[in-house]
Amino acid sequence: MSMIYLIGGPPKCGKTTLAKRLAKLANLPWVSTDTIQNIIKPYIHEQDFLTLFPSSGLRFDSNDEKYSQLNTIEIIGAYRTQARTVYDGVEAFVASELIDGNDYIIEGFHVEPELIGKLTAKYPESIRGLLIIKKDVEVFIKNIHQSTTPNDWIRSKTIDEVNTFPKIAKMVIGYGLELEKDAHANNVKVVVVDQDFETQLHDATEYLLGTV
Repeated sequence: MSMIYLIGGPPKCGKTTLAKRLAKLANLPWVSTDTIQNIIKPYIHEQDFLTLFPSSGLRFDSNDEKYSQLNTIEIIGAYRTQARTVYDGVEAFVASELIDGNDYIIEGFHVEPELIGKLTAKYPESIRGLLIIKKDVEVFIKNIHQSTTPNDWIRSKTIDEVNTFPKIAKMVIGYGLELEKDAHANNVKVVVVDQDFETQLHDATEYLLGTV
């Protein structure tokens, strides 16, 4: 029986890292929901674009500008609206891969608890999903400074680190707490990765593979 592995959560919480490790360990293909989103975008009428893809429409020259003009609620809301826009695309991708009998990993912020719950109910034997979140602002900021990710969007687009990094951290943590509430309502597992990141990813991998 084929299996689809779903990994969701806010930006900068380890979704892609987990997807790559799971893909390597289990020899599975993986796709980011950003790719699915980009396939959908050209088919959206121009007058509807900002309504359906508000996060993409919020273009600023720097994080400093963005986080001084928008508050946490507005930024999280834009992410979540955009996530819901992509739900149908993710669901169609899942259906296609299951029909073809393929195992696949899908990761991205568009994978929300509601979507995981819906797909689990529809394909109860073929879906395993979880969310990765962070809850500690200070640890998040520390990890930004230690990041070795090429072209890291936080570091590359931030000049005023003292004022802007805490705002970004507050957004990511607040976003995760919202998702955690929805996860409980949809019976979706949540992994908090502030401490001992490697161990948490290992445990998340075992959970997805059904070895625990």
